[in-house]
Amino acid sequence: MQKEFNVHQYPNGITLLHKQVLSTRIAHCGYIFDVGSRDENLKSQGLAHFWEHMAFKGTEKRKTFQILSSLEEVGGDLNAYTTKEKIWFHASLPYTHLERAADVLTDISFFSTFPEKEIEKEKKVVLEEMHMYADNPEDAIQDEFESIIFPDHSLGYNILGTEKTLHAFTQDHLIKFLKKNVDTSRVAFVVLSPHSFSEVKSIADKYIPFVKAHHIVKVRDKNKGFKPTTIIKSIDASQTHCVIGGLGLNIKEERRLGLFLLSNLLAGPGMTSMLNMAMREKKGYVYTIESNFTSYIDTGVYSFYFATEAKQFDKALEVFHKEVAKVRGKKLSTAQLHRLKEQIKGQLIMAEENNSNFMQMMGKSYLDFGKIDSFDQIIKKIDGISADVIIDLANQLMNPARMSKLIYEPEVK
Repeated sequence: MQKEFNVHQYPNGITLLHKQVLSTRIAHCGYIFDVGSRDENLKSQGLAHFWEHMAFKGTEKRKTFQILSSLEEVGGDLNAYTTKEKIWFHASLPYTHLERAADVLTDISFFSTFPEKEIEKEKKVVLEEMHMYADNPEDAIQDEFESIIFPDHSLGYNILGTEKTLHAFTQDHLIKFLKKNVDTSRVAFVVLSPHSFSEVKSIADKYIPFVKAHHIVKVRDKNKGFKPTTIIKSIDASQTHCVIGGLGLNIKEERRLGLFLLSNLLAGPGMTSMLNMAMREKKGYVYTIESNFTSYIDTGVYSFYFATEAKQFDKALEVFHKEVAKVRGKKLSTAQLHRLKEQIKGQLIMAEENNSNFMQMMGKSYLDFGKIDSFDQIIKKIDGISADVIIDLANQLMNPARMSKLIYEPEVK
């Protein structure tokens, strides 16, 4: 019987993860590092993200153009991103070129040289990225919200850093950051493709063993506590933007899936979510209302975002609190809970069709839990969530007195 997931760890600590999917002609692969912006300090804010950028700017055997064109010339895509706790270097391309991707990804992930002249040029690129997000209130407010949930903690840092820290970065900063934070036993190379595991391993064997083992003891600072607060800022905008939320659950909390269901019930992607029906369909106050829920190794954050005309903001906020009060005041019926679970299962089935996202889920799950749950195992966990768990989470986490608000209101001109 074929394994759903194949796992092999090399002597240097790097783990090869593989899932065979015969119904595709695309290979999705990438390196995931257990490193992120929470591993920075005040002076190094943005350094993890800057490493992500600089990895493409030259290696011991490739120049920038050779890196950028390596997969494009066969119709593939090479990319990367940084989160609070993880960094990904990943690729998607026709499966016949998997070895090309493994070669380039290993090169940029472990053998980048960070040329000084490229550092100065890339600072300008990241600065433009900062300005792009700052010009979009929807993005800016959600980034800033975590800074008030996690004040004076690296989880509250903006992943892009600040202009001041960015300008100070040097080649030496990057080298020292990697030496301090990269542990090869906390790195995985993940492949989802039509290849057999033996085929994938024979390719990986040509590259992964040549990465030098590096092991560290890294203890991440824990969150120091949460104090609900409300912050109002005036910005150059035509609408009032608002994020409301608070502390969520960490990745090991058994009830974490219950919070996922609760978040989905209130403002998930479906048009029939409680807040969308109340705030958009019935009142016309918003174009969109969305929920976000992120779990970290030792804590979590949940939030809701909406934007509306300034003159109706108070009314929209009142409707928001009324809907949240409903799930805090009355347990879901058996029929309601069944519909919610079926909706979540359907969304997961749809998500499983996105092989690139599934590949990335595999890597994160393995680094966080040391295993990858099968789809059937996830469904079993969802089926086990009770209405009691939903209402208890709503009352524990979504009491208005325990929620923070960040509001961007139009400045008076």
